Amino acid sequence: MKIVLSLCVLVILVGCSTTVPVARKFPEIPVKLLEKCPNLEKLKDGAKLSDVAKSVSSNYTQYYECAVKHDAMVEWYHIQKQLFESVK
Repeated sequence: MKIVLSLCVLVILVGCSTTVPVARKFPEIPVKLLEKCPNLEKLKDGAKLSDVAKSVSSNYTQYYECAVKHDAMVEWYHIQKQLFESVK
């Protein structure tokens, strides 16, 4: 009985080891996160000054929201990649 248990343990230990190196690959950024920011609003011909102010305000907000999201995602990705590569 001891011999059978010893053989089972030996088979398990030998079966779990590998001499082939396991290649780790950092995952790519999901395609959804690589979407471009939407286009900014364009003024129509004959726009009033109030329309210009609304358009400028909207474009300013839209641009900076997108820029903040993009910068945060890029920073997060680089930190995660650096952590991934530091683990051996």
